[in-house]
Amino acid sequence: MRYPELLQQLQDHYQSMPPVVAMNLSIGGYDGQRLRLHAALADHVNDKGCAFGGSLASMMTLASWGLVSLKLHEAGIDADVYVADSQLRYLAPLYADLDVTAELGPDADLATFLSTLRERGRARTQLVARVLTPQGVVATDFTARYVAIVRT
Repeated sequence: MRYPELLQQLQDHYQSMPPVVAMNLSIGGYDGQRLRLHAALADHVNDKGCAFGGSLASMMTLASWGLVSLKLHEAGIDADVYVADSQLRYLAPLYADLDVTAELGPDADLATFLSTLRERGRARTQLVARVLTPQGVVATDFTARYVAIVRT
């Protein structure tokens, strides 16, 4: 399956969740390694005129979850994906649209994750996500572990 079809399936899945629909997010791209999500600041502005922290946290969680889901789909594995734990740091206010990029963490090994999942029916991996300001400064960073469990 090519990326446009795969990304449309992911977008449709996001749109099946009412809280995500309210976020008005879109997939900004996928290069096989990184998934990008986008949402307009106007839909996520707080009382200070910058991006709402809860929106940033949600989008980073969704982008990372989406990346794991894409990797599983590409590997032909039918599994549920859950966030196990996460750490989030707000480093600078964001006065621009929310553009989140998620990728595997520096210690993650996709091949090991997939082989463990096939062998044991359950595996975990690390993801990282970032939001940059228009000036290229990290506004928010996110590290999380995601668990996949093969559907039976």
